Amino acid sequence: MASSRTRGHKVDVDGGERLAYSGMEFVIRASAESTGGVLSVVEEINGVDTPTHVHAKEDELFYVLEGEHVFTIDGVEHHAGPGDAVFGPRGVPHAQRRVVPRTGRTLAMFTPAGFEEFFRDLAGAEGTGSIGRQTLEQLGEKYAVTWLT
Repeated sequence: MASSRTRGHKVDVDGGERLAYSGMEFVIRASAESTGGVLSVVEEINGVDTPTHVHAKEDELFYVLEGEHVFTIDGVEHHAGPGDAVFGPRGVPHAQRRVVPRTGRTLAMFTPAGFEEFFRDLAGAEGTGSIGRQTLEQLGEKYAVTWLT
């Protein structure tokens, strides 16, 4: 349940906290701070494919804004385009790929909130020159994400 101090808020189309990592752009549209810990929403713009992984703490819902995507949830492929939503429950392996590499936009919604910190840490890692699989492994340990591929 949201904190009693949580207030409604609006994020303008050009608003949100913008982050970059390895040529990708992420925009935090809702965070633990703004939702009282209930929900995080991160827009991913022209990202790269996400390898198969498992979240121990968060459920994740993907909402496709642009482009064609394939989400694999527990071994089942789900083709998704604009307006489609795909749910990846915690504890279940899932991955995402773009039909056309580095195109499209999705909203990733996490509950409970807090996983937006992963994206902040990714952006911070790039600032120190830490790009690659080792960074993902380290952040996976920190945020209880197991990378399977």
